[in-house]
Amino acid sequence: MKAGKHAFTLLEIMIVVMIIGLLAGLAIPSIRKASDHAKEKSCIGNLRVIQGAVTMYATEYNKGSTDSITGTEWSSILNFIDDSTPSCPQGDVRYEKPATYGTKPVCPNASLFADHELPD
Repeated sequence: MKAGKHAFTLLEIMIVVMIIGLLAGLAIPSIRKASDHAKEKSCIGNLRVIQGAVTMYATEYNKGSTDSITGTEWSSILNFIDDSTPSCPQGDVRYEKPATYGTKPVCPNASLFADHELPD
């Protein structure tokens, strides 16, 4: 070997790869947990937006909490949230209309993800 040239040995490269793998193994679960937590909070935020739109519509049109929401009323309610039904970020499933004006909106993925619900 000529003087001044230095190459990494196979052992040194294997150690570096092992350290990178170990660091990735520690970081990936934390990143996944943070992503799931962000999706949960986004879902709850969407449910609050829907609940606010339903409340505004009920107030504007003098609806009682036991009155049921019809399909045409639901379309009008969607106008309060820019004509689009938000969807749950965990699975991209659209929210369904609540049965009555007093019913909290429910995430369609609530059976899969227990934390996807409005707090009381």
